[in-house]
Amino acid sequence: MRKIVITLLACGMAAVPAMACTNLIVTRGASSNNSNMATYAADSHQLFGALHYTPAADYPAGTMMEIKDWDTGKILGQIPQASHVYSVIGNMNEHQLVIGETTYGGREFIDTTAILDYGSLIYIALQRCRTARQAIGLIDELMQQYGYASEGESFTICDPEEIWVMEIMGKNPKLDKKGRNVNRGAVWVAKRIPDGYISGHANQSRITTIDFDDPDNCMYSKDVVKHAREQGIYSGKDEDFSFCDVYNPLDFGAARGCEARVWSFFNRFADGMDEYLDYAMGYDLKKHMPLYVKPNRKIGTKDLADMMRDHFEGTPMDMTTDIGAGGSHLPYRWRPMEFEYQGWEYVNERAIATQQTGWWYVAQSRKDQPVGIFWFGVDDAATSPLMPFFSCAAGVPECLREGNGSLLEYSETAMYWIVSRIAQFAYLRYDRIGAEVRSVIDEYENRMISEVARMDFSNAAELDAFSKENAAALFSKWQDLDKYLLVKYIDGNVKVQNPDGSFKDNGFDPSVPEFPIQEPYSEKWMENVVRDNGDVLRIRN
Repeated sequence: MRKIVITLLACGMAAVPAMACTNLIVTRGASSNNSNMATYAADSHQLFGALHYTPAADYPAGTMMEIKDWDTGKILGQIPQASHVYSVIGNMNEHQLVIGETTYGGREFIDTTAILDYGSLIYIALQRCRTARQAIGLIDELMQQYGYASEGESFTICDPEEIWVMEIMGKNPKLDKKGRNVNRGAVWVAKRIPDGYISGHANQSRITTIDFDDPDNCMYSKDVVKHAREQGIYSGKDEDFSFCDVYNPLDFGAARGCEARVWSFFNRFADGMDEYLDYAMGYDLKKHMPLYVKPNRKIGTKDLADMMRDHFEGTPMDMTTDIGAGGSHLPYRWRPMEFEYQGWEYVNERAIATQQTGWWYVAQSRKDQPVGIFWFGVDDAATSPLMPFFSCAAGVPECLREGNGSLLEYSETAMYWIVSRIAQFAYLRYDRIGAEVRSVIDEYENRMISEVARMDFSNAAELDAFSKENAAALFSKWQDLDKYLLVKYIDGNVKVQNPDGSFKDNGFDPSVPEFPIQEPYSEKWMENVVRDNGDVLRIRN
C-alpha cells in the first residue's frame, strides 16, 4: 500500500474560486480545420455560466475604467480607459484574439496595493489588442505600472497566426519607509507553441528553461531571474533557470491533480506518453513532461471538444471503473479531493471534465477567414453542448445573458440551469442517462460543425443572427430533453420505446406503459456490496 501525502494546491484541491481550470492548445498545423484552437473550462464552485459580451466603443480623453476583481467582484481601483476598445464575445475579440487562463498559485507573493487581477488583464487585453504579441506586451506594461493583484497564472494567448503560453508570478512586495511597494509588478515568461504541435496547462506552471536569445519564440521580463535571486529561491546559472521549478515547485498534488490532465490530452493524441505516466500520477516528479508534443494525427473541433469531456478513460486513473463510480459508472467524486482512512491519505481524481464548471469553450482563430468561431457551453462539459458564436458578434441571446439567473437564483430562461438540471439527473444513472445525453450532444455538435463549415463568413449580420437563433432553438430542445429523460428514466426504470422513439404502452391502455426495463448494477458494485454485507443479503433456501 502506498501512503500518499497530499498538498492542497490551486489545482482544485483547495476550496477557492476560479482556481481549477484547464486550457488545451492545438496549433494550426496540428488541426484538421486550419485553425489555431484553444480551450478553456472555467471551473469554480461559485461561478455561474453566462456568455460575456462587450461592444466596440470610443471614449473621450480622461475617461476612467473601473477595475473589479474577477473572482469576487471587489472594486480594486481605476485606470485610464483606451480611446477605442474592440468588441469581445466570451474570451475572443473581433480580431480573433483569444485569451484563457489557469491559476497555479506558486510562491505566496501577493501585492495588496496592486489594482490589476488576472481577469482584468485578460479582458483589458482583449479590448485593446489585435495580436498575441501585443497582448503579452500590454499585460506586462499594465502589471509593472499598476501592480499584479493575483497569484501565479498561466495564460493561453491565441491569434490566427500564433499561440503563446505566458506564465506570471507577482513579485514579493517590498515596502519603503513611506509604505510604497518598490517591488511592484510581476515576473513572467512566454513561449510560442511551434506550429504543428499541441500543448496545454491545468493549474501548474509548465515552462522550464528560458531561451534568452530567441525573441521570436520566447519573451520574458528582464528581472525574471534577478528577482528569484533576490528572494533567495535561486542561486544557479541563468541558463539553468527553470521558471516552473523556481516559482511553482511541483509536488504530488500538482502532478496528480493538474499535470495529469495535460498528460491525458497528450496521451490521447501523441505517441510515447507512457514514458510520463509515473510523472502524471505523482510517483516520479523528476522527469518533466514537455511543454508541447507533436500529435500523431490532425485534431478537429469535435476531437478537442470531446477531450474537454475526458475522465481519464482507458488510463490507470480512469474514474469510471472503481467502486467510487457506484453502480452506474459515474466518473465524478464530490469534494473534498482527498480523504483519510485509517491513517492513510488518498486522492479523488481530478479530470478535465468536472461537475463544477461554470462555462467552457473551444475557440478557433482562423488565418484564412475574417471571422473566428467561438464554441461556447455552460456547466459540466461532459453533459453540455457547444453553441457556435462568431468574433463579429453583436450581442448574446437571452438564454446566455449575464444577469439571467445566478447560482443563488434559478432562472427558467437561463441555459445554465436547464443544462445543469439534465446533468444532475444524468449523475444518477450515468451509464444510461449520461450516455443518452452524450448521443444527443454528438448529433447536435456534428451537425453544427458541418453547417458552420458551409457558411458565408463575409456577412456578419447573418452570422450573428444564426448564433442567436441557434442558441434559442437549442435552449428549447434542452427543455424538451429534460422532460423526456424524466419520463423515460423515472424511479430507476427504463421505459420501452417504439422504433420512432415514442414510449410503448401495455397494449390495452394508452396511458399505461409496457412493463419497464430494470437493469442490474455493475459487476464491481455487486462484488463490493456482497463483500461488505453479503452474509445478510444472501438468499438462503
